Amino acid sequence: MCASSPTSSSGVVHGSSGMSETMYHLLNRHFGYDEFLPLQEEIITTVLEERDALVLMPTGGGKSLCYQLPAMHFEGLTLVVSPLIALMKDQVDALRSNGIPAASIHSRLPDFEINRVQQKAQQGALKILYVAPERLTLSRFQRFLAKLKVSLVAVDEAHCISVWGHDFRPAYRKLGELRRALPGVPFLALTASATERVREDIVEQLDLKQPERFVASFNRSNLSYAVLPKQRDSFARLVEFLQKHKGESVIIYSATIRGTEELAARLRESGFDAQPYHAELGGARQQRQEDFIHDRTAIIVATIAFGMGIDKSNVRLIVHYDLPKTLESYYQETGRAGRDGLPSDCVLFYTYAEVRKLEYLIDKDTEDETERRNAREKLARVNEFCQLQACRRRFLLRYFGEEWPKGNCGGCDFCLTPREEFDATEIAQKILSAVVRTGERFGIAHVTDVLRGSRKKRVQELKHDALSVYGIVDSYSADEIKEIASQLVEEGLLYRDKGEYPTLSVTGVGKDFLKRREALTLTRPKREQGKTPADSRSALDFEEVDGGIPQRRERRKESASSSTSLDFDQGLFEELRDLRRRLAEERGVPPYVIFNDVTLQQMAYYFPQSHESLSHISGVGKVKLEQLGDTFMAAIGSYARQHGLVERSILVTGRSRRQRAERKVSTYETTRQLLKQGLSVEQIAKERTMKESTVVDHLERLSEDGMDIDLRPMLPPAEKVGEITRTFEEMGGEFLKPIKELLGDDYSYDEIKMVRIFLRQQGIIPE
Repeated sequence: MCASSPTSSSGVVHGSSGMSETMYHLLNRHFGYDEFLPLQEEIITTVLEERDALVLMPTGGGKSLCYQLPAMHFEGLTLVVSPLIALMKDQVDALRSNGIPAASIHSRLPDFEINRVQQKAQQGALKILYVAPERLTLSRFQRFLAKLKVSLVAVDEAHCISVWGHDFRPAYRKLGELRRALPGVPFLALTASATERVREDIVEQLDLKQPERFVASFNRSNLSYAVLPKQRDSFARLVEFLQKHKGESVIIYSATIRGTEELAARLRESGFDAQPYHAELGGARQQRQEDFIHDRTAIIVATIAFGMGIDKSNVRLIVHYDLPKTLESYYQETGRAGRDGLPSDCVLFYTYAEVRKLEYLIDKDTEDETERRNAREKLARVNEFCQLQACRRRFLLRYFGEEWPKGNCGGCDFCLTPREEFDATEIAQKILSAVVRTGERFGIAHVTDVLRGSRKKRVQELKHDALSVYGIVDSYSADEIKEIASQLVEEGLLYRDKGEYPTLSVTGVGKDFLKRREALTLTRPKREQGKTPADSRSALDFEEVDGGIPQRRERRKESASSSTSLDFDQGLFEELRDLRRRLAEERGVPPYVIFNDVTLQQMAYYFPQSHESLSHISGVGKVKLEQLGDTFMAAIGSYARQHGLVERSILVTGRSRRQRAERKVSTYETTRQLLKQGLSVEQIAKERTMKESTVVDHLERLSEDGMDIDLRPMLPPAEKVGEITRTFEEMGGEFLKPIKELLGDDYSYDEIKMVRIFLRQQGIIPE
């Protein structure tokens, strides 16, 4: 196996600051976009510089583009490690429809087809090859791989490599061997959800070399979250949700095979097009998945095994009819909704009885004490999320290490339901005082017992019935105290650790509150009125009517992926969906591979009837314009004539090269002004909430544009400058990676690049 040369097939040199126009051209030609999503440009720049990277980006955030676009730029092959056959097939179908030569090798292919794909790869006729991790361990495949020029290895669903992850897959642990076989090839690890512990395991197992770490916001702004009590009327409430999502794709998760069969049968009896999906279906399982992907089946009732292997962009509702075991699973499963950026809903039915059942199963089935403790700890966080008396989005983001600055997210049942507030100063002081008096080593249950004067044996044995806080609360129920304590955690006055049996401690903010006796306003607990936390709640754009049945407001005409809401023509949209379905059936691909819903909605708003105007629709690249443009324009033109509609002018806002250049100039100018104020690279990065490497890229661009920058205070220590200088003098300054490999891990890319800028300023090496 060998790596490709540092120069791409298009002749554009890697390592230059900023994104080349060639990449924008490829983005538009193959994907139909003129702008990158947040972080994509930085990630792709890192990949083009042939540096390792770890990418955490939510589902729908555009992870795949981060290796697919560089693959078209590199001379050699991009090898993608992917865990599921269905996922490979979807990706390959989409790439081919965009004019990108891609293929996959997996166990369902006959030998002659595998030989054909391998022959194409050896001939250089492929740019991207997908394989499962297990295949990489086969000696025959390793011999084949050794004959290829590999430019990049992308490890998708990288959390599968970690024993601490929620989808651990042993074969992923052997990818370190692939790394050793390809020492000069950059590795890109990608995942949608990974805790800090899992991230470190990914870096270690893949032996990533000083990887750039990109952590996108975990916030899925187009998703709403709601938790509803699981009661006798839960099925009726589920039916109401499904009626509001009639004709749209829905995934319902159930914990057991029997549960999927029974729930799907009840839904069919109620008139819904629903099918079960589980491991015991045999050959029918693949057909069920294909029917869902191709929009032949609207509703899938599945065990948790479903969904990881699909790339379906237009799922509008995710329902957890049974409790998920971890928040990682919940986040990943809800993330399968709204991948196209359009508003979508996530509903979870909760009962504490399921928590106890899962705890029992964990204790029964898990022999290893560490694994058992880890599983129960994760389940405790799910229970906490369900009982939450605060913003659910904020809780989810905090779990993944991200702060949510807004008070109201506008997209969860808590934030969208009017709440009664009350003066919580006194009860908060009592709860905090009780936590302190009991030694900050107990959970909320024990603290509540002390506050309410419980005569439980444990309270007496610990002599906590002698404390000054014993029995000082009689106007709040135990459940109300627990809910108020949860709000105090959310407000930062209390800290709840992450153990299996989480204990409470008072934070610095909480201690200041006790000292100053400041007023505190909280949300009045709902259980005070005899309701569960999920009662009278609404998900995004749900409102309570008809005895508490959630009603979903009409939102289908609002595109979350654009800055404006399009009042598109619903009739034309449905005709275009039908046309898309027919074309997809003819080509044997999922409908969203033709065009996604966002693209169709824009067509149904602007009524484009020329190649020029159609080319400005998001998602219509040159390849699809040539292949599908006339067909869709004919349908649009016919509908427009029948209904007396005229083509709307498309404002190419933010899509022109000129405007992109203006924004680039603007961001460089901001860095220029901060430099003039004497700020360091680190200070500018902090001020602008960007990576230091991005600031260094700005410095390089500003220096090339003639700005007189005194770099000496920003350079690394003198001995490093000397060594880097000698290396540049020997090897030239065009490429960074060879310099980095020669210098070793003691030298960062930023240090090397800073010295290169300085040397170019001094005329020591050419620009």
